[in-house]
Amino acid sequence: MKPILLTISLFLAVFSLFSQVTQSSDLFRTLKSHDSLLFEVGFNTCDISQFEKLLGENFEFYHDKSGITATKSDFIASIRDGLCKMEYKAHRELLENSMEVYPMENNGVVYGAIQTGIHRFYEINEDKSQKLTSVAKFMHFWLLENGAWKLSRGYSYDHIIPK
Repeated sequence: MKPILLTISLFLAVFSLFSQVTQSSDLFRTLKSHDSLLFEVGFNTCDISQFEKLLGENFEFYHDKSGITATKSDFIASIRDGLCKMEYKAHRELLENSMEVYPMENNGVVYGAIQTGIHRFYEINEDKSQKLTSVAKFMHFWLLENGAWKLSRGYSYDHIIPK
């Protein structure tokens, strides 16, 4: 019986090392704030400066419907010259309580974090009518660079397009 309890205890100890942080942690609150700056401010209002500030220089974006955007400058151009010039206003909404954050450590020192969640995208027309255009999962890989969190990789996948 003791070997079984020891095995279970070790399993739980190892598993807890890779668990997500709580919503009240500094890391969670920081990444939620950065998510808000990227999307509530940057994406939803076409404030390109948010992308310039928060994306790492080696940023890459992977989208299951539109492919790979391999550079920070190409991604910013796609927002500025595509998304922000559409006939309707695009709006992104983080699904409440879907966000999770997992710290990445090297010898006990946090160097990065994985942020996951679910987001919804809407089309907002001139008459203020809204239409849900897709729901998707996302994963962001953040790196701590010189004391600042920079988005290094973005993944948007499993898009469900309502009929």
